[in-house]
Amino acid sequence: MPRLLKDYPSVSLKPENLDGRIDFVRIFGRSGPVHIEIGTGKATFLLNQARAQPDDNFLGIEWARKYYRYAVDRIGRWGLTNVRIIRTEAAAFLADFLPDNSVSCFHIYFPDPWPKKRHHKRRFFCPANLEQLLRCLKKDGQLRIATDHADYFEQIRQVLTVGAGQCACPWLEEIEFFPTAGADRGEWVGTNFERKYIKDQRPIYTLAVRRT
Repeated sequence: MPRLLKDYPSVSLKPENLDGRIDFVRIFGRSGPVHIEIGTGKATFLLNQARAQPDDNFLGIEWARKYYRYAVDRIGRWGLTNVRIIRTEAAAFLADFLPDNSVSCFHIYFPDPWPKKRHHKRRFFCPANLEQLLRCLKKDGQLRIATDHADYFEQIRQVLTVGAGQCACPWLEEIEFFPTAGADRGEWVGTNFERKYIKDQRPIYTLAVRRT
């Protein structure tokens, strides 16, 4: 039988309980650097990174209900107190609820590439969403991206206007992308998607930038 997924109120953050810009100190019960993963999936990255960085706070955003429920159950079973997960649409959440200069790092790993040309407008990475990401990032905050889709990666680079190791945006600079805590040899972030794509022998493209 499939495992019964449990909701953990200490982990799940409900959109209907939010009123305006959120207070991370209130949500986590403490201060500390805030990491946000857009597209949590089954929370493999969050689980490993939150365990490796117990002094940091992690918020996962996931729209797919089945993944959201699995992620909440997984984090709750591990008893991690520095992780919260919310089921919501990421672009609207950034625009409506995230305070300015509040996030130390955004993690965007294997976002839906919407490969058909007529669906490209649905891709998360676009100038409007980049504007929101930059608004929310602290000085020296990072944006870390990984994808298996070459065309989407080129679009991301164009949005960031990255070239020859430097970003044309005056407030961004490209930095080295180091593997995350959950990555095994030959992996970058160790998510379920990455492991599937590596098994399929797909190339993985990564990029990291820092707000200056």
